[in-house]
Amino acid sequence: MKKALILLVLIFIPLVSAQYTYDLTLTVYRDGYVKVDYQIAPEDFASQIDVPLIGSHYEDLFITDENGNPLQYTLDKNHAVINVGGAQIVEISYYTPDLTAKEGLVWTLSIESYVPFKVILPNGSTVVDLSDIPLEISEGSITMPSGNQSVSYYLSSGTTIQTGSGSSNSSSIYMLGAIGLLIVAAIFIGMKFIKGEKKKPINREAFLKKMERFDLNDDERRALLYILDKGGRASQAEVRNTLGIPKTTAWRMFNRLENYGLVKIVKGAKENWVELKP
Repeated sequence: MKKALILLVLIFIPLVSAQYTYDLTLTVYRDGYVKVDYQIAPEDFASQIDVPLIGSHYEDLFITDENGNPLQYTLDKNHAVINVGGAQIVEISYYTPDLTAKEGLVWTLSIESYVPFKVILPNGSTVVDLSDIPLEISEGSITMPSGNQSVSYYLSSGTTIQTGSGSSNSSSIYMLGAIGLLIVAAIFIGMKFIKGEKKKPINREAFLKKMERFDLNDDERRALLYILDKGGRASQAEVRNTLGIPKTTAWRMFNRLENYGLVKIVKGAKENWVELKP
């Protein structure tokens, strides 16, 4: 009986240690290099996580906890096996030339991601093609859904970025990039989205039926019902304080719900908001 119990524990440990949720940000530079940033929240009691790395070459690779302390890890092909220790958040950053390709004047960033990811393009970029409808377009960044995605863009000839009110080159470059993003948004989302059409209210009965399709835990169900009662939108801090759960637990929960397609996380200047997806 004891041997069977020990064997069961040994089988279960790797399953637990492999669980985590993460955010992914790609910062693209003018020479085609991309800075890859992961922010990972390991599941409770995970002692080790196995993270697949994007690309094949990793320059200036750093793996730290939330306080910047280095963590022990080993590289196995395109994976980083990380000893979590007591870290609540694991941060990975590195540079790679493997994600972009240039044809003529047009650069294309290509990536296959298991989660939605943010792309920060170089100053002076004009987007000419997207593989899918972006989840969000904000000043200087595009958030793409998970899957096999690509972003094509070209760079303006003016590369000098100046500071101060007399920077006409910088203003022109920024305006050109902004116009390109608006054109892409118009093609994929329609002019009503650009003009800021008011969203339709959440259909409570339909959303409750949508929730039934997922195996939600008590906290996830309570969080969704709370946001639903608030009209479909609430701040993460408000939900977290109402439920009485730790910040990292809430962070993982909201990421799971976003991956399920039940909510959308909207990043604000001071705090993040959670919106239900009808």
